[in-house]
Amino acid sequence: MYKIESFEKQMFKMYQLKNEDGTSWITVCPERGGIIIGYGTRGREKLYLNDDTFYDRKQNIRGGIPILFPISGQLQDGKYEWEDQQYSLPNHGLARIHPWEVIETSADEEKAFISILFESSIGTKEVYPFDFEVIFTYTLKDDQLFIYQTYRNVGNKKMPIYPGLHPYFKAESKVISIDTGVDTYYDYNDHKIKDFTGEIDLEKLHESVVLENRRTDIHAKIDDVDLHMNMAKDFRYTVLWTEQDKKFVCIEPWTAKSGALTRQEELIIVEPGQAFETWVSFQNI
Repeated sequence: MYKIESFEKQMFKMYQLKNEDGTSWITVCPERGGIIIGYGTRGREKLYLNDDTFYDRKQNIRGGIPILFPISGQLQDGKYEWEDQQYSLPNHGLARIHPWEVIETSADEEKAFISILFESSIGTKEVYPFDFEVIFTYTLKDDQLFIYQTYRNVGNKKMPIYPGLHPYFKAESKVISIDTGVDTYYDYNDHKIKDFTGEIDLEKLHESVVLENRRTDIHAKIDDVDLHMNMAKDFRYTVLWTEQDKKFVCIEPWTAKSGALTRQEELIIVEPGQAFETWVSFQNI
């Protein structure tokens, strides 16, 4: 039997989904960008979280699984042009810096889930001129985390998106073994395409590297992190990033490369009145 508990910690309301014996869980803070701040399996927390950044509303959170919407990554000079108008967007978009609303929770013998909502507002339309509803449903089943996503265009004009996720996994090492089905990767540190032999050392790298996903089931290993990531084919890339002297490695499923809205390439276009639905799952053994 699964259960859901809610509690407050330093003025934030949290929701924790867990199995009967408490050995698997996910912890969600809707008001801080709808973020998952905890994911545990076999009684061990798998996600890194910098508490100082989490509890300070003025900072971007370092840790958990931030939601990247409507863009993943950066824009050149933080700007883009759409229909002859220029706009600015922060890195990774708007979802992670706005509160989300809980719309449904459920727990039974097989699973537990929480659904949360992020809607457009006067403030979001100043920088991203579209009417939207985004619903994320986080589901815990056995020791697997499913993230179901719906991006709905409730306006009257086409809406460009390229969402992603930014998971921070606890790790001492910076050496990642990963199989996405490719033999090259793109290094944002020197903007070169390099041969890939199945392992990347992120030590001393300031910027990220990105691999194309030729598979929808990806296995990655760092230290004792043994991660199985499954996803819809929409997630075309896996981005790897870390901060030096910090005990984490990010393994991030993205739908497009950084800067796609500036280049107007690889965009997912959601038609008026339509919705784009996709999903990712993580299983950390």
